Amino acid sequence: MGIRRDSPKNSPRKKTTLKHLFDLDPKPYVGSPLPSPRRGGGGTDYEHDGILSAISYCNSVFTFTDPQESPSQQDLKRLKLMDVVSLLKSPKKPLHEQLFSPLMSMVSVNLFRPLPPPSKTSIVSALPDDEELSTFTPLWPHLQLVYDILLRLVLNVDSKKLKDYIDHQFIRNLLYLFQSEDPRERESLKNVFHRIYSRFTSYRSFMRKAMNEVFLHYVFETEKHCGIGELLEIWGSIINGFGVPLKEEHKLFLMRVLLPLHKPKGLQVYHRQLAYCVSQFVQKEPALGGVVVRGILRYWPITNCHKEVLLIGELEELVENIDPDQYRTLALPLCSRITRCFNSCNSQVAERALYVWNNEQFVKMASEAMEEVFPVVVEGMERNLKLHWSKSVKQLTENVKAMLEEMDPPLYDKCLREIHHRESEAPREQIKRQQKWDQ
Repeated sequence: MGIRRDSPKNSPRKKTTLKHLFDLDPKPYVGSPLPSPRRGGGGTDYEHDGILSAISYCNSVFTFTDPQESPSQQDLKRLKLMDVVSLLKSPKKPLHEQLFSPLMSMVSVNLFRPLPPPSKTSIVSALPDDEELSTFTPLWPHLQLVYDILLRLVLNVDSKKLKDYIDHQFIRNLLYLFQSEDPRERESLKNVFHRIYSRFTSYRSFMRKAMNEVFLHYVFETEKHCGIGELLEIWGSIINGFGVPLKEEHKLFLMRVLLPLHKPKGLQVYHRQLAYCVSQFVQKEPALGGVVVRGILRYWPITNCHKEVLLIGELEELVENIDPDQYRTLALPLCSRITRCFNSCNSQVAERALYVWNNEQFVKMASEAMEEVFPVVVEGMERNLKLHWSKSVKQLTENVKAMLEEMDPPLYDKCLREIHHRESEAPREQIKRQQKWDQ
């Protein structure tokens, strides 16, 4: 998957020497204001020609891996990029419109490049902290300055004047770069993309749809993408600005995009950002809590213990924002899942599930449907006390059992009697099944 460049291709670069380059630019222009070009026979002044020459030189792209590339030319390009950044930071005079086209062309040439094949395996990409395994691009000394130039243009220039250069294809190309394995580049991309969303209001609908396409492609096709966390951070800021009541479009985004993002095995990498986005929806409309909880339960992992721990914590936080009117309908499915978790052979999952019972809001929800919830929970606790291998899990189970016994002693005793009755009847039922089978 490549990037289409809208900028014109560079003409073949003539062989130059450092002396020739310095002769072209004998006066320093770092931080100097850009005077308006003179109309008429004089053409542009010398300083204007100097900055155009610097921008033109920055169109030369270095790989930093080719031994034939000159380090001195790489350093010279970096100095010229710094000069351009200083020009854009200068508050004295606005940037002349004649510089927009060469600047945006230079930005496109440097940023929109084919990315190297991913170096991470599917297992590595699912690790909770992959910073140590990140691949840092050797181009960053130049890319960092180019991103700074683009950010300055977006912030300081009227969006109407940049619309001819920052169009839908430009935005698609930026989205493609979120696949970069360099976290520094993704962070810069996040800042630029968010600023474009803020300033180019007419592009907002398109940008949301484009990001959603990236999410869906990741969930249902590849499960390989480095920038899901950064894109979700942008979405978190967008959701924070939604008005109440929420539009139908935004609710569909929650159900069709955010909830399925709980499914991939790489959830650990971006779960913090995803949980924030989901909680924002529930805080704005607590009635959505039922949809969210059922969606998370639907995508519950079977063998991934790390994901289970994360999702238990997310459910616990959601319970605090759910509409209390939904407590009764959600109590049984939620408590059933938590019970299966504290019966888990993995002690981390079991302990995390048992700690949920320390949450007052969760206990309040369970008490709304005690007749339905207690038989399930009490049976799970008795199983833990008899069969679980971990002493710490058994101790926590004892603590939760004591708390539940205090909530409704008669109901707890009734549940225990039913469990003992089923256990005593189990051998007889087994004998009956065997007799039927023999017949």
